[in-house]
Amino acid sequence: MHSTLRQRTTRRTHTKNRAAKTAAAVLAGALALTLTACGGDDGKDKEGTGGGTQETGSTVTLPKLDGESLEVSAVWTGPEQANFKKVLAEFEKRTGAKVTFVPAQDPIINFLGSKIAGGEPPDVAMLPQVGAIKQAVDKKWAKPVGKEAQEQLTKNYSQGWQDLGKVDGTQYGVYFKAANKSLIWYNTTVFDNAGATEPKTWKEFLDTAQTIYDSGVTPVSVGGADGWTLTDWFENIYLSQAGPEKYDQLAKHEIKWTDPSVKDALTTLGELFGKKDYIAGGADGALQTDFPTSVQQTFTGGDQPKAGMVFEGDFAGINITQAKAEIGKDAKVFPFPAVGAEAPVVSGGDAAVLLKDSKAGQALLTFLASPDAATIWAKEGGYLSPNKSVDLASYPNDVQRDMAKALIDAGDDFRFDMSDQAPQAFGGTPGAGEWKALQDFLKNPKDVAGTQATLEADAAKAYGD
Repeated sequence: MHSTLRQRTTRRTHTKNRAAKTAAAVLAGALALTLTACGGDDGKDKEGTGGGTQETGSTVTLPKLDGESLEVSAVWTGPEQANFKKVLAEFEKRTGAKVTFVPAQDPIINFLGSKIAGGEPPDVAMLPQVGAIKQAVDKKWAKPVGKEAQEQLTKNYSQGWQDLGKVDGTQYGVYFKAANKSLIWYNTTVFDNAGATEPKTWKEFLDTAQTIYDSGVTPVSVGGADGWTLTDWFENIYLSQAGPEKYDQLAKHEIKWTDPSVKDALTTLGELFGKKDYIAGGADGALQTDFPTSVQQTFTGGDQPKAGMVFEGDFAGINITQAKAEIGKDAKVFPFPAVGAEAPVVSGGDAAVLLKDSKAGQALLTFLASPDAATIWAKEGGYLSPNKSVDLASYPNDVQRDMAKALIDAGDDFRFDMSDQAPQAFGGTPGAGEWKALQDFLKNPKDVAGTQATLEADAAKAYGD
């Protein structure tokens, strides 16, 4: 569930430090001003080409694929899977193709490897990591994006989001789902009862946590059973504290995890993890709590939930809704607090990659690169699209509309999730690499040096250093 935004700092190292900081400030400022305030297409037909037909109100021409079938694999479960199936159902309706969703397990590269070894790979896979796209290309599994899909990408996506799907200059991935992973959601009843206010800095965040604790509610819920949530904690602190240039260097392992900047970030994170009374269930409880539960337990239990705040991306909205809490009323959100000069802005996403080069598979990538496909899921909530042609009115509430606008307005100046850029063995495997090291750190946040040493050893092995 990595979109789930895994909902995870672009490799665009040519983006200048100042531009990145300015964009981060603009995006964080936009979020601060708008996220707590709650309350594309031109609709014209176009002539089909290449045997395709054009639905009324659609923006993309798709071929007729009667009698053809394809399989699509992703790690999405629950509402995410259900909403994606609605997208696939529309593709079936427009083309006549039969699409089967194949549930995958983490790490998806291993899952795909077993499928390919058995001679039964899916036609398309939704990959939640930049590193996974590169691995799929290196293994010669991935097929390049075709002309029609590239036309949609060029028309609807910023260069930064296109480049994330490229390997050595060739387009392989279509980023269909994005995430803003620099958000903290809070229970408004808890904040009101405690007299707490939205913090803007890390110090203010810790002060707010103390205020909530003093009111009789545990401040923070952590889904530590899912190691990726812990990497997101680290990445936001590191980006804000060390800055974009260092972030880019660490993402590519150009500097070691034993660098003093990593020590500083872990020490800062330890200021929260070291306060066991601040975390629902303490470290042991957090390590047994998956991400959906970490969100839901923040918004159930009346005025005595298990926690007052929970960190994660916009996709947490799905779990908030499942807890029968109303976004904008029962649940509000503020940007991840600034540790350094600027508040961090970390993005993540899931890209469609073709494993079988067929007419049907290429047509699905074309559809997923269009605003038509993104609009279907946008209306369901718990989703952000990097597609700049999606009408903001498609999103179900002001909170999500503001998140989507901030994402699009950031253009190319954002940072993509660091662990998702890493080789999957280091940045995306349960019980191993960065996930395991940070789970161990949650249990023992005083062991900064030991955590750094473990991270560096695992990174060096994964990067082949």
